[in-house]
Amino acid sequence: MDRFVSNFTNRLDAKGRVSIPASFRAVLVRDGFEGLYVHPALDTPALDAGGNALLAEIDGLLSTLSPYSEERDHLSTALLGTSEVLKVDTEGRVILTDTLRDHAGISDHVTFVGHGQKFQMWKPDLFRTHLEEARAKVRELKRALGTATLGTAPKVPGSSGARE
Repeated sequence: MDRFVSNFTNRLDAKGRVSIPASFRAVLVRDGFEGLYVHPALDTPALDAGGNALLAEIDGLLSTLSPYSEERDHLSTALLGTSEVLKVDTEGRVILTDTLRDHAGISDHVTFVGHGQKFQMWKPDLFRTHLEEARAKVRELKRALGTATLGTAPKVPGSSGARE
């Protein structure tokens, strides 16, 4: 499988190292990226991480914007300008920098969460809260999809329902 799936919680050691889950390391090896690409998530207290597949998604997103646009500059700054490439040691561990740890509130444990082409790193209790919020939103979406009739788009909770 070439996707990051599932979630795992690992402890940081006394030197601030944390083991990347074995299944996630296997995806990174197949991806061919040397190290681990990490940036602060844009809208959550988490870290987005991955390899070439994540960088390809970022490049694809940036390529949709005019090269000299303010939007592209802002997105580039947020996704590339705050990123770090972490070295993965022979035992599959990385050292999270203070900047990354501060953004995510990580202290002694990290929850790794698969997102397909990327994975996220969370402070465990913040992830549990996020997961409950996500499940609640998915339940609302399921109800909305269940009440839609063929040929009509369901009204998704939290959206205006207007089409552009």
